[in-house]
Amino acid sequence: MTFAPTEKKVTSPAGGPEWQEGAGGLLLLTASHKTALLSQLEEVLPMKPRSLREPEPSLQRLFPPQRSLLLTLLFLPAVGLHRFWELRSYTGGELAVLTGRSQPYSYRHTERFLLQLSAAQSDQALTQALARWTAAVWQVEERTRGASSPSFYVDGHRKPVYTETLIPRGLIGRLGKIAGCRALVLLHDEQGHPLLVTTHRGDLHLMQGVPKLLTSYEQVTETMHLNHLVVDREAMAADFLTQLNTEGRTLTTILKTNQYSGLDDFLNVGPFVPLTTDRQGTIVREVAPAQFWLARPDRQDEPLLLSVALIRDLRKSVLCPPSEEELPRAWWADIRHEEVAWWQQGWQATPAPAPPTEPRLIPIVTTAEQIDALQLAQTYIHRWPAQENVIKDWLLPLGLDVNHGFAKTTGIRSARGLGGNLPCRAQEIESRSGCRVGAIVAACVSCPGEKSPGECQARTLLP
Repeated sequence: MTFAPTEKKVTSPAGGPEWQEGAGGLLLLTASHKTALLSQLEEVLPMKPRSLREPEPSLQRLFPPQRSLLLTLLFLPAVGLHRFWELRSYTGGELAVLTGRSQPYSYRHTERFLLQLSAAQSDQALTQALARWTAAVWQVEERTRGASSPSFYVDGHRKPVYTETLIPRGLIGRLGKIAGCRALVLLHDEQGHPLLVTTHRGDLHLMQGVPKLLTSYEQVTETMHLNHLVVDREAMAADFLTQLNTEGRTLTTILKTNQYSGLDDFLNVGPFVPLTTDRQGTIVREVAPAQFWLARPDRQDEPLLLSVALIRDLRKSVLCPPSEEELPRAWWADIRHEEVAWWQQGWQATPAPAPPTEPRLIPIVTTAEQIDALQLAQTYIHRWPAQENVIKDWLLPLGLDVNHGFAKTTGIRSARGLGGNLPCRAQEIESRSGCRVGAIVAACVSCPGEKSPGECQARTLLP
């Protein structure tokens, strides 16, 4: 019997329809050449890895093979790959077209190139080159010279990393778990364009990452100074606000709910004006200017005065904090005797009076002295389309949530967890572990007086 030779079926991981949509990678390649992205990345990389005996060489342009490797790393998401480990099973030809080769580079070549970059400590140089490129593409410096200085948005993101090595742990917001991770600090402009992303330890606090991010970006752009910053409430600390204020920066954030109790905690509250309306034209949010004294833990006699855009949400209500005079001495003090005479004929239970409520307050605070409450509220609310939604849009195309560590593997269930099915599962455990446990299991079943299967195992193995 003879078989006709068959050709190997070459398929890409994303399939035909996905790659037809992903043909925009050619446009990305053209854009990277037009905006001088590749030339700026090439200038900061060494021509070849430097040995310990050789003197440090001057920065030169890459060889074509190294340029193709750099393009391979840049355009992995364009062909549906988020980890260079996936190059082991990649058989498509789209990546070869984007990198200017007849065949794409394999996993071994890409890993060797990454090791060379790591040995040369090129991460900082690449980050600085990317910051210069984003500043030139989005014309950040020209817009900062205008009459009104734009606002810049800063936020953090933690990416879980699974590894055998103990690494710093942090709270993963999307998962609600504390795990080993790496912390990202992101800088966006008011139009939502990403300007700079830095990577740090997983236990880095945002108040520690913001000064480092600003220093790095201003050193790269040289003449640019970021004056107006909008940060999440994680940066709400008096000392941190004072530090940025002394540097000539204005920071806008939101008060935490445990820092105020109600409207009486704010000073010089002005008239409320409409902020947002629904489709029927009904006012759902209104805002008013105010001020707030923020206490400093180490300097109680020197509080920080903040300007506030006090938003009142009319759709949601919260309980009014009772005063000391309104608190009853006992829970039954305001109940009449007739209301609890349940044994009398015709008695009816009376409902308790509803507690007083008030609209929920959303205080937007800033270190600026003179503010427009309506503009300040709109600037902070713009943080969601300018940064929060942008980060969410990155999760899938850029693979921010892709596991770059170990994958889950099936483990062997312990004898304690098997319970009464020990004899039935003995063959299964032997097939998985490759060791004979039949005698141990039989001894565990025949020794009900023992405290644990471990004692039964020791008793069986002893002569």
